[in-house]
Amino acid sequence: MAKFKVAAIFSSNMVLQRDKNIKIFGQGKNGEEVTLQFLGQTYSTNIQGESWTITLPPMPAGDGYEMIISCANEQKRFDNIAIGEVWLAGGQSNMEYELQNCEGGLDMLQSDKGVKVRFYYTPKMATMDEEFYRAEEASYWNEFDSESARAWSAVGYIFAKKLSEELGVTVGIIGCNWGGTSASCWISKKALREDAELISYLDEYEKAIEGKSVEEQILEYKEYLEYQNRFDKMSSELYKKDPDISWNKVQEICGENRYPGPINCVNPMRPSGLYECMLRRIMPYTLKGFIYYQGESDDHKPLMYQKLLTRLIRQWREDWEDQTLPFLNVQLPMHRYKADPDWKHWCLIREAQMNTYQTIKNTGIAVILDCGEFNEIHPKNKKPVGERLALQALYHVYKQISASQAFGPIYRSFIYRNGAIELHFDYADDGFMVKGEPEGFEVAGYDKIYHKAEVKIDQDTILLSSSEVTEPRYARYCWTNYGEVSIYGKNGLPLAPFRISNNDSE
Repeated sequence: MAKFKVAAIFSSNMVLQRDKNIKIFGQGKNGEEVTLQFLGQTYSTNIQGESWTITLPPMPAGDGYEMIISCANEQKRFDNIAIGEVWLAGGQSNMEYELQNCEGGLDMLQSDKGVKVRFYYTPKMATMDEEFYRAEEASYWNEFDSESARAWSAVGYIFAKKLSEELGVTVGIIGCNWGGTSASCWISKKALREDAELISYLDEYEKAIEGKSVEEQILEYKEYLEYQNRFDKMSSELYKKDPDISWNKVQEICGENRYPGPINCVNPMRPSGLYECMLRRIMPYTLKGFIYYQGESDDHKPLMYQKLLTRLIRQWREDWEDQTLPFLNVQLPMHRYKADPDWKHWCLIREAQMNTYQTIKNTGIAVILDCGEFNEIHPKNKKPVGERLALQALYHVYKQISASQAFGPIYRSFIYRNGAIELHFDYADDGFMVKGEPEGFEVAGYDKIYHKAEVKIDQDTILLSSSEVTEPRYARYCWTNYGEVSIYGKNGLPLAPFRISNNDSE
């Protein structure tokens, strides 16, 4: 028999989405009546099976409300409720990156008094055991203060703060993210199985657990965690003593780095695992949209990423029963580890992210090419990331600003011109801003071998040529995992990386 519950995401201090039907939901005994009182109105429904949902009508923004939900002899009361804007912050570690650790984060924690931002962190639990349910019951919405906000998503907070200032309403962020995760962790098994390519994520998982009992998998993962904790502690001490120590030397001293461990039924990195244990636990909480910062952990299958990301967007919109929900994506910045060659796989992820934006309705893209750090996959300066996401929301969703304010230049088309390639761009009507020398442009001929290009900028067009390429056929910009970023729009936003053809390699 199901015990009467309101879903864990509902608590005092929560933010409800303004101007949309609001779904309140939970569990209980079949047939019993649930009654909800809010803003002087009473709503009721009967529990069907073991679940119930009450839909409230659209309401304007406001603060300081209370809600009472009753069933049989039980009553749940929530205070200090706000009605405003609600966004889900999904992805991996760069969305997870905490405010207290980002550049300027401690100053924001001390100086941002009275900011109208609230946060709910979906419990980070990878298996639905007793500890899972205890963590879920202990979760709740927080108002901003210098202590509660320390572990909030820096990107999520900066995005919400900007929106709150511009819109004049309370903004709620639902954190639903986990470092190191593939997009396949956040999609259902059904969605992965229905595609001949995406099923590879499940095939690899099923091969990894073949012949292993649940108990064996649990022991296997426990042993890994103990080993990896020792490795992490030892390697951290080495980096403190010698920040420039090579990764090969670290592993020579500490042993093999076994992260992320055996992909089995308790590893959070398994396909569909966090979709089941995190995302499904909060859906379909009424939202304005999604912000998403991920892609690093799918660089081993970069040519599949556009399909994977597109399917994730469709999955989330299906689950929230709204095919128009905005999805604002962060395009990956420059990054390469010192010990790695330039695999150019992040170029393909960035291209997939841009292609997704250009082909899927109600999406946005925050270009942060200039926000990467060499040899550091977690850039500390999250302010431009959150603010550029907010620009996307203010343009696409709230219609508060123009496209020229929300975007830096984006490649549109080219023409061949007298032994050169002339490039044309959207959002470059005012021309370009060059920081230093114009770097990162390359051209290739029919042999598809790229050479550094000579660059001539004429207002809103760029002409590329090379003394080593008699007849240029292909061109690209910042087609590297890590390099200098030199071209910006006059609004200070960077030119997005691009190539004029995906048929440019041997």
